[in-house]
Amino acid sequence: MDVTVIEDPAAAAASLDPIRARLLAELAQGPASAAMLAGRVGLPRQKVNYHLKALERHGLVVLAGERRKGNVTERLMRASAASYVISPTALGAVQPDPGRARDQLSARWLLAVAARLVRDVGALITGAEKARQGLATYALDGEVRFASAADRAAFVAELTDGVGALIHKYGAGGEGGRDHRVVVALHPSPVPPAVEP
Repeated sequence: MDVTVIEDPAAAAASLDPIRARLLAELAQGPASAAMLAGRVGLPRQKVNYHLKALERHGLVVLAGERRKGNVTERLMRASAASYVISPTALGAVQPDPGRARDQLSARWLLAVAARLVRDVGALITGAEKARQGLATYALDGEVRFASAADRAAFVAELTDGVGALIHKYGAGGEGGRDHRVVVALHPSPVPPAVEP
């Protein structure tokens, strides 16, 4: 899988350990044994093996195969995904909740909405995988440049009217339908850090 969502707090903690995060990055490039990884990360094989077992317990790495090397059978491990996202679910009671303070102009509220999006879509992906079913989703991502704050305000008003009209049109839905959440966000694009010569 390209991206997987970590919902378990213990798995999140395991993935955030700097050594384990480095091992996950190495294993996302392809299968490797503890001995192979030890040379790449500059740690003893036994220490690498200890960290691999912790990652394996949480499903972050999986067995890719085994091979004989002299009298020893090496286990080749691979990352269970190319990248990971930690769900706010892992934070339990302190996870962000956009329902606490709805302020459409607040960056913190936007962050809480984004956290809910990660949590909800992560749970949907997990459920769809367990049921061996597809998951119908859609995302639109783009950038716009505003010459002034007035232009940005006009864009927000038009966007609100347009999306609001669609929500009103389809919001009632039909009998037996399924609810869907619509999230539209607008924020300044981050400025990339300056590259030092």
